[in-house]
Amino acid sequence: QVQLVESGGGLVEPGGSLRLSCAASGFTFSSAVMSWYRQVPGKERELVASITRFGAIINYVDSVKGRFTISRDNAKNTVYLQMNSLKPEDTAVYYCKASRGPIAYWGQGTQVTVSS
Repeated sequence: QVQLVESGGGLVEPGGSLRLSCAASGFTFSSAVMSWYRQVPGKERELVASITRFGAIINYVDSVKGRFTISRDNAKNTVYLQMNSLKPEDTAVYYCKASRGPIAYWGQGTQVTVSS
């Protein structure tokens, strides 16, 4: 069974940091492009960042450039999203996605709330 389990979300004050983790199992993690998405009420789910199996950054959404960092550890089958200088606008459910060709898998999401 393919599983993507996000963790690390929570409540943080503006300017703070969180590190999200996505632990993967049930497929060849090292062959997959990994991505973080987020979704807020009233908006479509948006791509935050993607990383290749080699660890090269594909892109970041403009709103997080310079603040967020995506990384992966293939030995641990885990992808991370380091989020710094968090803003209230970053509040969302964050989802982990694994992609290989036409196949994609999604995690259940983890809530990130940035508020005073």
